[in-house]
Amino acid sequence: MAINYDKLMAWPFEDVRHRYTQRDTMLYALGIGLGADPTDEAQLRFVYEKYLVALPTLPVVLGYPGMWLKDPATGIDWVRLVHGEQGLRLHRPVPPEGEVIGRTRVTGIVDKGPGKGALIYTERTVLDAASGEPLATLTSTTFCRADGGFGGPAGPVKAAHELPERASDHGVDFATQPRAALVYRLSGDYNPLHAEPAVARAAGFERPILHGLATYGIAGWAITQSVCGGDPAAVQSIDVRFSSPVYPGETIRTEIWIEGKVVSFRARAVERDIVVLNNGRAELR
Repeated sequence: MAINYDKLMAWPFEDVRHRYTQRDTMLYALGIGLGADPTDEAQLRFVYEKYLVALPTLPVVLGYPGMWLKDPATGIDWVRLVHGEQGLRLHRPVPPEGEVIGRTRVTGIVDKGPGKGALIYTERTVLDAASGEPLATLTSTTFCRADGGFGGPAGPVKAAHELPERASDHGVDFATQPRAALVYRLSGDYNPLHAEPAVARAAGFERPILHGLATYGIAGWAITQSVCGGDPAAVQSIDVRFSSPVYPGETIRTEIWIEGKVVSFRARAVERDIVVLNNGRAELR
């Protein structure tokens, strides 16, 4: 079954009402990997209720519509899809608990051609349920590796942010845990690619991989600590391209360039010396 362009562009998402608690906020931070050192108070404030604050990337798990691309009616080979890009714009600081409404829509589909896959662009607005005011706007690109050649448009394709050519201003290393994906999935992304060895092998990976959004959260943490003095409210937006998978247990090194209120970044898996996040761009308030 091939992608039906018109049907997918008009995919009928229902609003997702999501009540999240301080426990959910702490579980998300634990899934990113914070709290590995219980004496590190910079991390403790994201995983302990006494003075809890939310990571700026928390909205990626709020109002999430679930694995909708797994629906056979989409015509997509969901086993072989991967997360291509992620964007986040915060309209105000993220509270550590609350109730939100997630509203998702497909904004574009690109046919890269037979054997080259397809790109699906989506946007999710996360609204405060009580006031209706926007909390965050998220954009996402899904790379459907097995679904090109359906006769759809060849563009436009989102342009990548160019990184500075000079040496980075900061490098932040973060050691992930071997069970990292099994913890992160408890925040709502239950794709078996991140838990079941047989599914990972069918997708072409030697073992389950870490969620791209977990690596994204690690980069967000690195920017918050090294550029924002630990204040998540200082972050306004974070956009990045996923360039290679991470295996749980690897060390992630986030390289950061500062140019006024614009922060460029990329991340690499240290043990394999391979870039896993690229063309990153964040804005500060």
